[in-house]
Amino acid sequence: MTRILVVDDEPQILRALRINLRARGYDVEVVDSGAAALKAAASHPPDLVVLDLGLPDLDGVEVIRGLRGWTAVPIIVLSGRAGSEDKVAALDAGADDYITKPFGVDELLARIRAVTRRLATPADATAPATATQRIGRHTVDLADRVVTRDDGVEVKLTPTQWAMLEKLLRHPGKLVSQRQLLHEVWGPEYHNETNYLRQYMAQLRRKLENDPARPRHLITEPGMGYRYRP
Repeated sequence: MTRILVVDDEPQILRALRINLRARGYDVEVVDSGAAALKAAASHPPDLVVLDLGLPDLDGVEVIRGLRGWTAVPIIVLSGRAGSEDKVAALDAGADDYITKPFGVDELLARIRAVTRRLATPADATAPATATQRIGRHTVDLADRVVTRDDGVEVKLTPTQWAMLEKLLRHPGKLVSQRQLLHEVWGPEYHNETNYLRQYMAQLRRKLENDPARPRHLITEPGMGYRYRP
C-alpha cells in the first residue's frame, strides 16, 4: 500500500485529503507543520509527500531541502502561491510537481497516480544507455542519438534540440523546470531566456508530434516547465 504524508496547516484540507486518499486505498498520515513533516518522514518514510508551502514554522521550500538531504521521495507541492518564482523555487529545491490552490481532488489524484507509476517503473538520468522512448510515430534512441520514424526515415535534430529533448525523455512523466532546462542546456548564465525554450519546443513538436498544435507527448506546464508524457 502506498504511504502518503500530507503536510498542510489548514485543518479542512487535511481532513478532506485524508478522507479522499484513504477511500482510494492509500495509507495516509497528516501533519500541520514543517518540523512535524520532517520528523514523520524520518520516523516512518513515506512513498510520496503532498506539501503546502505556507506552513506556520518552516517555509515549504526549506522542508523540501530538508527531505532532499537524505531521501528521493516524490514531493507534490500543493500551495496557494501562484507566482512563477515560488513554483521555480520549489522545483529547484527538489519538488517533483506543483499544484496551485484552489485545486480539484481529481487532479491531485491523477498526479499521485502518475508519480506512483514512476515508482513502479523508475526512469532517470541513470537509465541504461540503450533506453528508447516513443513520441508519436517516432522512436528515439538515447544511446545512438537517433530519431527514426516508423517508415524508417531518420529525423535530424540539432545539438541543442537533442540536449533539450534528452533532458525531458530521461525523466518521463516528471516536470522539468524552465530554470533547470535553461541552466543545463544553455548554461548557468541563462536565467530569463524562456523564449529560447518556447522556440525549441515548437521546433521539436513540429518534428516529432503527430499534431504539433495539440501535443500529446511534449507538454508545456505554463509558467513552470515542460514534461514528457510517454
